[in-house]
Amino acid sequence: MAEIDEVRRSLTQLFGRLSNFWGIGPASGRLYAWLLSEDESLSAEQLMEALQMSRGAVSMAARELVDLGLVIQEQESGSRRVAYRVEADLERAIRNIIHARKRLEWDPLLSNLREWGGRLERDKSADAAVLRERLASIEALIGLADSMADSFLKGGMVQKLGLKMLIGTANSRRRRGKTSA
Repeated sequence: MAEIDEVRRSLTQLFGRLSNFWGIGPASGRLYAWLLSEDESLSAEQLMEALQMSRGAVSMAARELVDLGLVIQEQESGSRRVAYRVEADLERAIRNIIHARKRLEWDPLLSNLREWGGRLERDKSADAAVLRERLASIEALIGLADSMADSFLKGGMVQKLGLKMLIGTANSRRRRGKTSA
């Protein structure tokens, strides 16, 4: 087996195991990693064969990744067939992940924390006071993360620091590490 095939398979397995961290399923993690390792768009049939997944599993994983903005679906001209390619712009991919996680997780969590805090205001018991204080602490922490995410998504301070610059710095450090090894 060629080195690229071995690395591609290892990357795919790793992303399948780590996918929950990014809020996606293991099949989506595997599909994303495979597309990341390819330079061209791949059809569902090619992905099915490469990943040993059913058509339904490929379709569901691809739909999840397209919804997150991590994969781009392309219609083959003159056909109903579609092909998929990875979003190669790392900054855009990170923005898409943050936007989706914020919408799906942080926004509902903050809404519930605020509602529960308001409901506990009416309860004057010691237990309610403790829970209200703990919920307020959680709300403050999540609110801070949420405002940082908003700032990043709207082009605030994190944007001004430049995610592209940070990525470029990481890449140049990686290249320096290769030359000194």
